[in-house]
Amino acid sequence: MPSTELEKSKTHILIEIIEYVPNSVVSKTIIRKTTGNVSVVAIDTGEALAEKISPFDTFVQVIEGRAEVVIDNHSNNLIAGEGIIIPAHTSHNVKANERFKMISTVIKSGYEDVAI
Repeated sequence: MPSTELEKSKTHILIEIIEYVPNSVVSKTIIRKTTGNVSVVAIDTGEALAEKISPFDTFVQVIEGRAEVVIDNHSNNLIAGEGIIIPAHTSHNVKANERFKMISTVIKSGYEDVAI
């Protein structure tokens, strides 16, 4: 089965490995492991990721355009170069008031010692 990850030991220009698709959210896996994953996402104007609650911390960094990241009903407007940590177990969604690209990093380890 071919890997869906990016080629290792090779330089990648992240804003060029994924293209905008009209009226869509597009995602490309950079790396996927049992302990977490990293993806690059392109979201067209007016689109959004569905609101959800993740059991893991997620780091979102905007690499092109502007994004609205809503965490527990608090809106955060990010521009290229800015990032935010979405805490585990919080309601959140990501909206494209204008199209943008981001890197999403989900950390699935380090919770073993935390009582839930």
